[in-house]
This record gives sequence, structure tokens and C-alpha cells, in this order.
Amino acid sequence: MFRRNLPSLFRISSSSQVSSASKPVNEEKSKSFGRKAVSTALLCLTGGVALSAIDDLAIYQGCSRKAMEKASKNQQVINAIGEPVMKGPWYSASLSVAHKRGSASCTFPVSGPQGNGVLRLKAVRNGDDSWLSFFRPRDFDILLLDAVLYVPGNEEAQKTVKISISDDVPSPACQTCPTPPGTGSPGKQ
Repeated sequence: MFRRNLPSLFRISSSSQVSSASKPVNEEKSKSFGRKAVSTALLCLTGGVALSAIDDLAIYQGCSRKAMEKASKNQQVINAIGEPVMKGPWYSASLSVAHKRGSASCTFPVSGPQGNGVLRLKAVRNGDDSWLSFFRPRDFDILLLDAVLYVPGNEEAQKTVKISISDDVPSPACQTCPTPPGTGSPGKQ
């Protein structure tokens, strides 16, 4: 009797093993898919953050380079902190971008042999605003550039000097445009 039941016992146990073995394979496939989806999402998020940081660093480098060119040529800055004017470390700087990275505000440290301080600038980007422009170098025009310099004095502990740096080109005077003959004055019609 035992012999007759033995083959059926193996059939039952083998079929139960197959059904129980297929369950973990399906669960393992779903767990594997979930793990792959989570790791892919994390990889994409990390790549996006890294790309944004690289873009911010490129904006900072371009704006600060132009600001240093102007500051190192400004006689008031040279008189206050001496020559050469050196840019401080990038990790001490602050950068704020707005309007789809079309405008930037930046503050970074500078130093010279006689003192130190910070340069503050506001700049706007030239050029198009397409996706391909992300891969091209950006050209920023500096609108405002100020230097706040800390100079040690003889009697005082420290003297603070604020200098507005321009292109050293006088701005054209505001002039009233001549009115074409026969049109009357601009305000009356």
C-alpha cells in the first residue's frame, strides 16, 4: 500500500513545489522592477541637480570674471586695497539667478595687499533662450557693480569704503528729442 501511494505522494509534493516556486519568482520580478525604477529615478534626480550646479558655477565664473576685470582697472579700488586685486574662494560667494537664468545677482570676496572686501553685481544674459543655449557659453552684461571694501586705518580699527564701479565711460546726457516740424509739442495733440 505504501508503494502505491508513494508515486502519488511525489506528484502532489512536486506540483505544490512548482506552484510555491512560481510565486516567489513573480514577487522577485516585481521587487526587481521596483528597485530598478527607484534607482533610475534617483540617478535622474542626481544628474539634474549636478547639471544645475555646473550651470550655476558657469554663470558665477563668467560674471565674476567680468567684474574682476572692471574692478582691477578701477583706480578707487586700487587706492583702497592695493594692487593686485584678487578674487576670493568660490565657496564664500553667493549667487542668485532668476527669470529662467536670464538674470543673476552675485556677491564674492576680493582682497588686496592693503585690505579686503566684497564685490556685488547684478547682470543680465544676452542671447537666445532655447534649449540649445544651455550648452553654449553665456554672455552676461553687468548692470550694477559695487565694491564694499574694508581698509585698516591708522586711528580706526577699520574703515569701510563703498565704491560704485562703472565702465568709466560717462553716460550720455538725457536730451530732449527735437519735435518734427508740423507735429506740435509732444504732450499736445
